[in-house]
Amino acid sequence: MIAWLRDSSFEMQVTIVASFVLLVIVGFLLFLMYKKIPRKLNQKKYQEKWNELQKLCKNKDTWPEALQQADKLLGEALRQRRFKGKKIGERIVSAQKKLSDNDAVWFAHNLAKKTIEQPEKPLKEADAKKALTGFRQALRDIGALHSGQQDK
Repeated sequence: MIAWLRDSSFEMQVTIVASFVLLVIVGFLLFLMYKKIPRKLNQKKYQEKWNELQKLCKNKDTWPEALQQADKLLGEALRQRRFKGKKIGERIVSAQKKLSDNDAVWFAHNLAKKTIEQPEKPLKEADAKKALTGFRQALRDIGALHSGQQDK
Protein backbone atom coordinates (compact mmCIF):
# COMPACT_ATOMS: atom_id res chain seq x y z
CA MET A 1 0.00 0.00 0.00
CA ILE A 2 2.75 2.46 0.94
CA ALA A 3 4.73 1.57 -2.21
CA TRP A 4 1.64 2.17 -4.35
CA LEU A 5 1.12 5.56 -2.67
CA ARG A 6 4.77 6.48 -3.18
CA ASP A 7 4.56 5.63 -6.90
CA SER A 8 1.33 7.61 -7.48
CA SER A 9 1.23 11.24 -8.59
CA PHE A 10 1.44 14.12 -6.16
CA GLU A 11 -2.19 15.05 -6.85
CA MET A 12 -3.29 11.50 -6.07
CA GLN A 13 -1.33 11.54 -2.81
CA VAL A 14 -2.92 14.85 -1.77
CA THR A 15 -6.37 13.53 -2.66
CA ILE A 16 -5.87 10.37 -0.62
CA VAL A 17 -4.51 12.22 2.41
CA ALA A 18 -7.27 14.87 2.19
CA SER A 19 -9.92 12.13 1.91
CA PHE A 20 -8.49 10.40 4.96
CA VAL A 21 -8.44 13.64 6.99
CA LEU A 22 -11.99 14.43 5.89
CA LEU A 23 -13.13 10.95 6.89
CA VAL A 24 -11.57 11.33 10.35
CA ILE A 25 -13.20 14.75 10.82
CA VAL A 26 -16.63 13.50 9.73
CA GLY A 27 -16.30 10.48 12.01
CA PHE A 28 -15.36 12.68 14.95
CA LEU A 29 -18.30 15.03 14.29
CA LEU A 30 -20.70 12.08 14.10
CA PHE A 31 -19.32 10.80 17.39
CA LEU A 32 -19.88 14.19 19.04
CA MET A 33 -23.41 14.41 17.67
CA TYR A 34 -24.23 10.92 18.94
CA LYS A 35 -22.87 11.77 22.36
CA LYS A 36 -25.08 14.89 22.56
CA ILE A 37 -28.31 13.06 21.70
CA PRO A 38 -30.20 12.43 24.95
CA ARG A 39 -30.95 8.84 25.67
CA LYS A 40 -34.50 7.65 25.95
CA LEU A 41 -35.21 6.42 29.45
CA ASN A 42 -36.81 3.13 30.42
CA GLN A 43 -40.03 4.51 31.90
CA LYS A 44 -41.15 1.11 33.17
CA LYS A 45 -37.97 0.75 35.25
CA TYR A 46 -38.33 4.25 36.68
CA GLN A 47 -42.03 3.71 37.43
CA GLU A 48 -41.20 0.51 39.33
CA LYS A 49 -38.55 2.31 41.37
CA TRP A 50 -40.95 5.20 42.01
CA ASN A 51 -43.65 2.80 43.19
CA GLU A 52 -41.14 1.13 45.55
CA LEU A 53 -40.09 4.40 47.14
CA GLN A 54 -43.73 5.45 47.53
CA LYS A 55 -44.22 2.46 49.84
CA LEU A 56 -41.79 4.20 52.20
CA CYS A 57 -44.25 7.09 52.50
CA LYS A 58 -46.69 5.01 54.54
CA ASN A 59 -44.51 5.34 57.64
CA LYS A 60 -43.32 8.71 58.90
CA ASP A 61 -40.03 7.16 60.03
CA THR A 62 -39.13 6.19 56.46
CA TRP A 63 -39.93 9.53 54.81
CA PRO A 64 -36.27 10.60 54.84
CA GLU A 65 -35.31 7.38 53.07
CA ALA A 66 -38.05 7.98 50.47
CA LEU A 67 -36.69 11.47 49.78
CA GLN A 68 -33.13 10.19 49.52
CA GLN A 69 -34.16 7.47 47.08
CA ALA A 70 -36.15 9.97 45.01
CA ASP A 71 -33.10 12.24 44.88
CA LYS A 72 -30.91 9.35 43.72
CA LEU A 73 -33.53 8.35 41.15
CA LEU A 74 -33.59 11.87 39.72
CA GLY A 75 -29.79 11.94 39.70
CA GLU A 76 -29.67 8.65 37.79
CA ALA A 77 -32.23 9.86 35.26
CA LEU A 78 -30.38 13.15 34.71
CA ARG A 79 -27.13 11.26 34.21
CA GLN A 80 -28.71 8.84 31.75
CA ARG A 81 -30.23 11.73 29.82
CA ARG A 82 -26.64 13.08 29.60
CA PHE A 83 -27.13 16.36 31.45
CA LYS A 84 -23.73 17.78 32.29
CA GLY A 85 -22.31 17.83 35.78
CA LYS A 86 -20.52 15.59 38.24
CA LYS A 87 -23.09 15.99 41.00
CA ILE A 88 -26.86 16.07 40.92
CA GLY A 89 -26.97 19.79 41.69
CA GLU A 90 -24.88 20.55 38.61
CA ARG A 91 -27.11 18.30 36.52
CA ILE A 92 -30.23 20.04 37.81
CA VAL A 93 -28.73 23.35 36.67
CA SER A 94 -28.02 21.81 33.24
CA ALA A 95 -31.59 20.55 33.02
CA GLN A 96 -33.31 23.76 34.15
CA LYS A 97 -34.74 24.53 30.72
CA LYS A 98 -36.44 21.12 30.66
CA LEU A 99 -37.88 21.39 34.18
CA SER A 100 -41.30 22.97 34.60
CA ASP A 101 -40.81 23.91 38.29
CA ASN A 102 -37.17 24.56 39.16
CA ASP A 103 -38.03 25.85 42.63
CA ALA A 104 -39.82 22.61 43.53
CA VAL A 105 -36.89 20.51 42.30
CA TRP A 106 -34.38 22.55 44.31
CA PHE A 107 -36.63 22.41 47.40
CA ALA A 108 -36.84 18.62 47.04
CA HIS A 109 -33.11 18.16 46.45
CA ASN A 110 -32.16 20.39 49.38
CA LEU A 111 -34.63 18.67 51.70
CA ALA A 112 -33.25 15.26 50.71
CA LYS A 113 -29.71 16.50 51.47
CA LYS A 114 -30.91 17.91 54.79
CA THR A 115 -32.30 14.50 55.82
CA ILE A 116 -28.78 13.09 55.44
CA GLU A 117 -27.03 15.98 57.18
CA GLN A 118 -29.58 16.29 60.02
CA PRO A 119 -31.19 12.87 60.46
CA GLU A 120 -32.49 13.75 63.93
CA LYS A 121 -34.60 16.65 62.65
CA PRO A 122 -38.21 15.54 62.06
CA LEU A 123 -39.81 16.09 58.66
CA LYS A 124 -43.10 17.89 58.27
CA GLU A 125 -45.65 15.96 56.25
CA ALA A 126 -46.32 18.98 54.03
CA ASP A 127 -42.61 19.34 53.23
CA ALA A 128 -42.22 15.64 52.43
CA LYS A 129 -45.25 15.74 50.10
CA LYS A 130 -44.05 18.92 48.42
CA ALA A 131 -40.59 17.43 47.86
CA LEU A 132 -41.92 14.15 46.45
CA THR A 133 -44.25 16.08 44.16
CA GLY A 134 -41.26 18.12 42.95
CA PHE A 135 -39.21 14.98 42.31
CA ARG A 136 -42.11 13.32 40.48
CA GLN A 137 -42.66 16.35 38.23
CA ALA A 138 -38.93 16.58 37.42
CA LEU A 139 -38.88 12.88 36.52
CA ARG A 140 -41.88 13.46 34.26
CA ASP A 141 -40.29 16.53 32.68
CA ILE A 142 -37.18 14.63 31.63
CA GLY A 143 -39.09 11.57 30.43
CA ALA A 144 -38.39 9.10 33.22
CA LEU A 145 -42.07 8.85 34.23
CA HIS A 146 -45.17 9.07 32.04
CA SER A 147 -46.52 12.61 31.96
CA GLY A 148 -50.14 12.14 32.96
CA GLN A 149 -49.93 8.86 34.84
CA GLN A 150 -51.61 8.76 38.20
CA ASP A 151 -49.64 7.31 41.09
CA LYS A 152 -50.81 4.16 42.76
